Amino acid sequence: MASEYKRYARALWLLAMLCACCALSGCRRNTAGGVNVMGSTSIQPFAEVLADEFNSRHPSSRIDVQGGGSTMGIQSVTNNLAQIAMCSRELKSSESRYLKPIIIALDGMAVVVHKDNTVSNLTREQVREMFVGNITNWSQVGGEDRPIRLITREEGSGTREAFAKLVMNNQRVSRKALTQESNGAVKELVRGDRAAIGYMSLGLVNDEAKIVNIEGIVPSTDNVRNGSYPLVRPFLFVVRMGAVLSPAAKEFLEFVLSPQGQH
Repeated sequence: MASEYKRYARALWLLAMLCACCALSGCRRNTAGGVNVMGSTSIQPFAEVLADEFNSRHPSSRIDVQGGGSTMGIQSVTNNLAQIAMCSRELKSSESRYLKPIIIALDGMAVVVHKDNTVSNLTREQVREMFVGNITNWSQVGGEDRPIRLITREEGSGTREAFAKLVMNNQRVSRKALTQESNGAVKELVRGDRAAIGYMSLGLVNDEAKIVNIEGIVPSTDNVRNGSYPLVRPFLFVVRMGAVLSPAAKEFLEFVLSPQGQH
């Protein structure tokens, strides 16, 4: 009963958020030249840059980018609140029956710790054992004698689902982990906590946090591209199969996939 209640509450929350996003955006999908793009907070900063560039080139169009998470994006497209969803995980089989994924980039997933943490390399097994709750002190992986504090993402996050697939082998994250709803929130907690460990999009990490090597491989753009870094996921734009996209939406997709957009 408790799990059913949680699913019901989650569904109501998603519906409320979708309605709120629609209201805040003024339902621009119904206005000429307006295109709503909604979803992953990992993709959002990059999509905003692309949208700004596109809007400057096409002043008669308006690409409006909003976050909310990958699941929110999928629900938005499903319910016709957005023409394009941003999703930072692979589509589920149930979603693939009516949604079309478009890979716009590959993203490395970074495991991040406090910049003064002495641990510089971890295996996937060690990271998994930490987040399961079997490794509880940094001294167990060659670090200081300090309890590990876990930072994870919320249910429905594409980053969390990608982490579950790439690292956790579908084992559950410990209930002791602190849950955050954006990459920025994860980075902020890790920045201020010498004992913390979290995960986030590689492209959004700056010098406020330290990126840990995985299996001895440096998380870099080159290693993501050449396939040597093990924690890589697709960044997707998602549209409904058979949907008639507006001219502005089609042009924006073409721009994102063009040499200018991919540069």
